[in-house]
Amino acid sequence: MRHRKKTPKLGRKPDARKRMLRSLVTSLILEERITTSQGKAKATRSQAEKIITKGRNDTVHSRRLVAGAVYGSEAVRKVFNVLGPRYADRPGGYTRILKLGPRRGDAAEACILELVDSPGSIIDPVKDKKKQ
Repeated sequence: MRHRKKTPKLGRKPDARKRMLRSLVTSLILEERITTSQGKAKATRSQAEKIITKGRNDTVHSRRLVAGAVYGSEAVRKVFNVLGPRYADRPGGYTRILKLGPRRGDAAEACILELVDSPGSIIDPVKDKKKQ
């Protein structure tokens, strides 16, 4: 029985789900914005937040943990050299999900998952403050 199990299945077996989430997190780190379905975005968000939090303190142990959670050494370098210092003073909430509506083809709820305060961010905090 699956009582009190909160892991989203995403229509995949555990190994395939872990590989897919690892790939999505790596893409999010490298590109800083990805477009995917809402369920995948919510599952990816929790993984990405944990990895960026580990990137805030640069130790050998945290580098090895991040290297096991993403694909490629370029993503590991970006977590510790770019994202860690960028979010050093932020207590969490490094990502945002913007809904796009139903996706054409299968009508799945599509959305954009992006890092907050990134240079190519869709929502610009300076413009938003001027509107208020």
